[in-house]
Amino acid sequence: MDVRFDRWRANYATDPARSRGRLYSEAPSPTRSEFQRDRDRIIHSTAFRRLKHKTQVFVFHEGDHFRTRLTHTIEVAQIARSISRALGLDEDLAEALALSHDLGHPPFGHTGEDALNHCLAKVGGFDHNAQALKVVTTLERRYPDFDGLNLTWETLEGLVKHNGPLLDQNSQPLRLEKVSAISRDIADFDAKFSLDLARFAGPEAQVAALSDDIAYNTHDIDDGLRAGFFQIDALREIPFLRLIFEEIDQKWPKLEVARKTHELERRLITKFVEGVIARGQAVLAPYRDQSVEAIRGAGETLIRLPDDLAAADRDIKAFLFRNLYRSASIMRIRADAERVVKDLFGAYEADLSLLPPDWQQTIAAAGSADRLHSVADYIAGMTDRFAIDEHRRLFDVTPDLR
Repeated sequence: MDVRFDRWRANYATDPARSRGRLYSEAPSPTRSEFQRDRDRIIHSTAFRRLKHKTQVFVFHEGDHFRTRLTHTIEVAQIARSISRALGLDEDLAEALALSHDLGHPPFGHTGEDALNHCLAKVGGFDHNAQALKVVTTLERRYPDFDGLNLTWETLEGLVKHNGPLLDQNSQPLRLEKVSAISRDIADFDAKFSLDLARFAGPEAQVAALSDDIAYNTHDIDDGLRAGFFQIDALREIPFLRLIFEEIDQKWPKLEVARKTHELERRLITKFVEGVIARGQAVLAPYRDQSVEAIRGAGETLIRLPDDLAAADRDIKAFLFRNLYRSASIMRIRADAERVVKDLFGAYEADLSLLPPDWQQTIAAAGSADRLHSVADYIAGMTDRFAIDEHRRLFDVTPDLR
């Protein structure tokens, strides 16, 4: 594998000097590329700081060493930079996309998302990817000349399309289960600043999406072990992990469990990252003399797991689904967390005076559908801790979520 570790950029990479620009024109920075500026704006945003107290799998108070949305995001960014550098992509764009990919998550992770989707079912639903776009284009209010962070076209494109196009060639939604959410939160912005919703995103966005999978598979194994949902030897039922265990056992036959766990995770990440790089180098070779537009027009996601790692990925996800995500205690906590979010939504919808004055003014001026979405925006911005505190303020009994 021919990997260069000095900073370089292939022809097919997204070049910040050729950015399609920002919705609101700004003078260039004399010290940073356009994508470095995007990354920095994301890091300094309020939404990014809130990730510190938002659930990954375990609620914030369950232990200091469990991942939160923030620590997960940092791990995704590290993996994305490593892959991008090896493939000659723009590391700063990949990092910006990794750092922003979870900004739209409400409190309590996917449970909170499901609850808000239920609350908004009659007016389009709720989708955390669409909410992330809303955060960086509307809800962050830090600059005197515009709402949002005014990120580059390339960062917004990657944020919206990192999992693939949203429209087919006839401009019909591809994600049929979330048609209304897409049409509301993304299509309206697309009408102002077209994101080419029927084309694939650039390679850096594809790397960020894959890095997300690599990171959460690995750290959910770690967190599941730490919380006692399964024992380390149970992971040997996964053929790919069994081979890694055999490598470790051969070299360190008496290695203590804690060190064995870390070695397993380290080797797992390494094998996935190296596999993505090797496949990526082969797949991108025909594009070496072309621009990023050729990647967008390829008609498929080019940066993918090789077949053996894709099979391992499915096996790991299936194991975690059975033994962690759908375990009795996690499901009980999810039910309680869903109740908290739905209770808050119902309370605010019924009485806007329960909200802060600035939100009251914004919501009071909106139409009925916009009022509901604004209530959801307020809840989606909450941390786990703040949502629980708000529920205690408004209700006599609040679930313990433990």
